[in-house]
Amino acid sequence: MVVIRLKSLLVAVFSLGILLFSNISYAQDQAHEEMAHAAGGEEGFKFDANKVIFSHVLDAHEFHYFSWKDKDGVEHHATLPLPVILYSPQKGWSFFMSSKFHHGEHEVDGYRLEGNKIVPVDPNVTVYDLSLTRNVVQMFFAVVVLFLILSSVVKKYKKGIGIKSAPTGMQNVIEPIVTFIKDEVAVPNLGVKKYEKYLPFILTIFFFILINNIFGLIPGAANVTGNIAFTLVLGVITFLVITFSGNKHYWSHIFNPPVPAGVNVIMIIVEFLSIFTKPFALIMRLFANMLAGHIIIICLISLIFIFGGMSTAIGFGFSPVSIAFVVFMYFIELLVAFIQAFIFANLAAVFIGQAIEEAHHPEEHQELNLKESTAKYDDPVII
Repeated sequence: MVVIRLKSLLVAVFSLGILLFSNISYAQDQAHEEMAHAAGGEEGFKFDANKVIFSHVLDAHEFHYFSWKDKDGVEHHATLPLPVILYSPQKGWSFFMSSKFHHGEHEVDGYRLEGNKIVPVDPNVTVYDLSLTRNVVQMFFAVVVLFLILSSVVKKYKKGIGIKSAPTGMQNVIEPIVTFIKDEVAVPNLGVKKYEKYLPFILTIFFFILINNIFGLIPGAANVTGNIAFTLVLGVITFLVITFSGNKHYWSHIFNPPVPAGVNVIMIIVEFLSIFTKPFALIMRLFANMLAGHIIIICLISLIFIFGGMSTAIGFGFSPVSIAFVVFMYFIELLVAFIQAFIFANLAAVFIGQAIEEAHHPEEHQELNLKESTAKYDDPVII
């Protein structure tokens, strides 16, 4: 709760700061442009914070690290191009590397790059983009790394390490996490008899989100979990698991809720909408939290260049403050990476537990309560 409140406060403070100082920066840019125009010179360098922020949080067909200009004013980019795979019913398949677009300056095979989207030059052509974007590539890489880590742990257990002897290496990291998810998430929400059926799903969700959260904190990497498409797929998968796991009691509670007849119709609508609001909450919670953290970090770094546009001395003077906040936010985001993975897995277990919960009969509860209340007084009491 403290982390969430601190994060909200930082968002508010720096949003207000950017709003206030952007007006000053904009006014100075206007004055600079007027002076340059009067002097007959060219417009100087202007830092575009919006472009930097959106280029980081949005998907793209390349990994872009930095840009620079040579002495002749020609701009160069340090990028890692990715494969472009396009299919058009009119033109067939097209395969090439994204570097052929030259950052949107060239057309390739009748296609051009507009921002981060590939569109056909001919408006009558339909195209389906099946390219390996940076989010897809990084997600695959995260899956490979996760598979290698877990498979190495499994091999050690097969050899008896961690069973007949003390665990070693990554076993000391993975085993406490698995035990924690089992004891604190799966068993309390799914029950002792049914948790084993859904534990692999809960663990897969947790580790998959966690490793993508951690990879997203690496400078130059993609923010996969801050992409709505990624969280949407996880939400839809969880929705399908909840829906197909629902028992008779779950569906009867939705379409025949135990309420007075006067409010029955309203409660049916509310309960039916809850089927979709539960996965929607999972989708938006993970997406918004991971996106907000990355935006805050980029805004903190951008403040150096915004103040530097006002005055070089102010830019250098504010740099230590900005870097200190960035380091602090990185530690907060590392904590949030674990928290958001846990929350998604925990809420998924809660929703699945509601779907598989059996009906409770009042008579059974009364009999159980009676036994518990009389058990204390079975022994004679000496007064």
